[in-house]
Amino acid sequence: MNHVFISPYRSSTANFLKRRLTAAFLLLTSCSAAAIAQNAVQPANPATPLNIRTTHLMGFENASNNAKGTLSFQGDALQFQKGDKPAVQVKVSSVQDVFLGDQSKQVGGIPMTLGKAAVPFGGGRAISLFAHKKYDTLTLEYVDTNGGIHGAIFELGKGQAEVLRNELVARGAHVSHTQDESAKQSTAEVSNESK
Repeated sequence: MNHVFISPYRSSTANFLKRRLTAAFLLLTSCSAAAIAQNAVQPANPATPLNIRTTHLMGFENASNNAKGTLSFQGDALQFQKGDKPAVQVKVSSVQDVFLGDQSKQVGGIPMTLGKAAVPFGGGRAISLFAHKKYDTLTLEYVDTNGGIHGAIFELGKGQAEVLRNELVARGAHVSHTQDESAKQSTAEVSNESK
């Protein structure tokens, strides 16, 4: 009878190599994730153009309500353009304030509503938890050439409103408050209410 003898030393070496390869893979994965996160946090280069897909809910003159288009910077102006139509723009220096918000809306329409109704024992409520899309809102308060105060509201993808606000501030828009102040205020209100 021929028996193949595998020494315990050899199997422990194989396990040692597997552990080393696994550790190297995990280290490489975590380093690449950290590098991606660092690139996401770095501020945008002013030389690169900023084009954000958005929905103009209301406010800009000569732009229809609920119009889908792009927000971009053209020189010293923020402009909204819908397809091939002429762009509507406002000077960045005339922006008096920028407000951010976050919203969610239910997606799926009639088929989703019928599907929720068909699920027995109130299971449609669980489906509603997953049938919402989150998005940001950005409200601009600006002054026109005649001194009139106007506002415009835009719906942007999640996380894009803060990027646009930061770009507006970097280009010289006047913002009377920041997110940090509102966070401090809400913390102070909570501590005063608990007394």
